[in-house]
Amino acid sequence: MDPIALARRKLHDFIAQNGLKHTRQREVIFDAFLEAGGHVSVEDLLRRVQETAPGIGAATVYRTLKLFTEAGVAHERHFHEGQSLYEAAVDDEHHDHLICLDCGAIFEFEDPTIEARQAEVASRHGLRLQSHRHEIYGRCRVARDCPHRAQREAGRAADAARRE
Repeated sequence: MDPIALARRKLHDFIAQNGLKHTRQREVIFDAFLEAGGHVSVEDLLRRVQETAPGIGAATVYRTLKLFTEAGVAHERHFHEGQSLYEAAVDDEHHDHLICLDCGAIFEFEDPTIEARQAEVASRHGLRLQSHRHEIYGRCRVARDCPHRAQREAGRAADAARRE
């Protein structure tokens, strides 16, 4: 089963096991969430959702993202004193994050050497690793002319134009 179908099944099972209702709104939000990819804020997801379902409000999107987190199909992230961002947990992949302090760009990466060293350090302290979250903060090399800032601003402008 593909990861998206597996995540959808996991969400449906969680809803059923907890006696919740399966609603069209949740489906619309789930689809928009997966299509957004990467790290999405409540506000960004709300804009996407309202393109196809203008009647869905911010409170519904917020509660639904919390439900997705409880169901294990989303992770809530807090990067450097910023707002909550959500990313899909569609499979058991693990990755770490590099975050630019100037423009807020988030880069996902995997590094087997870092993973091995973390396990060694934990073992040296008598711990067996269960999980971890690794975030590295820095600044884009060309802070003033940051290409990521321009990309983000262009994306926001496109979102604003679609709303008009």
